[in-house]
Order: sequence, then structure tokens, then C-alpha cells
Amino acid sequence: MSVSIPINIALGALLLAYPVLVYFGLQIHSTGAIAAVLVLATSLRTLLIRDYISLLMWLAALTAAAFSWLGDSAIGLKSYPVFISICMLTAFSTSLWRGPTIIERLARLQDPDLPPEGIVYCRKVTQVWCLFFIINGSIACSTVFADDKIWALYNGLIAYIAMGILLAGEYILRQRAIKKNQP
Repeated sequence: MSVSIPINIALGALLLAYPVLVYFGLQIHSTGAIAAVLVLATSLRTLLIRDYISLLMWLAALTAAAFSWLGDSAIGLKSYPVFISICMLTAFSTSLWRGPTIIERLARLQDPDLPPEGIVYCRKVTQVWCLFFIINGSIACSTVFADDKIWALYNGLIAYIAMGILLAGEYILRQRAIKKNQP
């Protein structure tokens, strides 16, 4: 196993735990220290993965850190989930007109010979994810100026539950569609 795989898993876990770490970190450390950790973690992840989405996440981290460093405020740190939703919306929506969609690329990992109706389905799922990122980013934005507990609750728990429900719902619908189309 490559050494980058455990490092990438650890960095991914760190970034998933970001809202909780920010919440507790703000109780102990300055915003600058937390911003530095965010930039370091996303920089390492970008160097390891080297893809478009990781680059967008790194730019989001730099933007959030810059807001926090320049304003000596947690607002930048709390804006990071908003920036991530914008990045994901950008990546998913760009794939809608440039093709293939991100969902189609993922689907082709399992089925390289995706039928035309599968491509149409993947396009619809990509559109649903775009809508999700708009809604999630809007809610995350509304929590930036809220109490830190509310911000951490939404961005560290509720948003992940919503993503999980969307993933599970899409999986269930896809399995039903596959069964329906089988002879």
C-alpha cells in the first residue's frame, strides 16, 4: 500500500471533521492557527490527489484563511463550507456542459459500457447534486454569522446527514431502475 493512501485518508478525515475542529479550536487557539492547519491539510491533499476538485478545495481554503488572517476573525473559517459548496457546484455544473458528468465518470468505474439511458440518468443525478450544493451552500452561508454551536451543528452534522440521505436515496432509486430494466 502506498504511503500516500493512509496520509490521504487522514487528511480526508481531518477535512470532514473540520467544523468540529473549528468549533473546539476557536475555544483554545487563534483563528490564524486554525487557518494555517486548514491551508496545510488542503495543500497536502492537493499535492497527493492532483485533480480539479482538490485544487478548487485548496483555493477555497486559501480564501477562507485569507479572510480569517486579514480580519483576525472566525468568519473566514466559518465560510469554508460555503466555499466548498461553491467549489462542488462549480465542478458538477461544469461537467454538465463539458461532459461527461462527474456522476457518469463515477458510474463508468463500475460499468464502462454505460447505456444511453444510463448517461441520461447520470445527467439528472448530477443536476440533483447541483441543486443540493446550492441549498447546502445557502444554509451554510446563513450559519456563518450564527452562534458557533449552530454553525458546527449544521456544517458538522446536519449537512453530512443530508448528503448521506441523498447518496442513499440515489442508490436505492438506481437499484430499482436496474431491476426494472432487467429482463
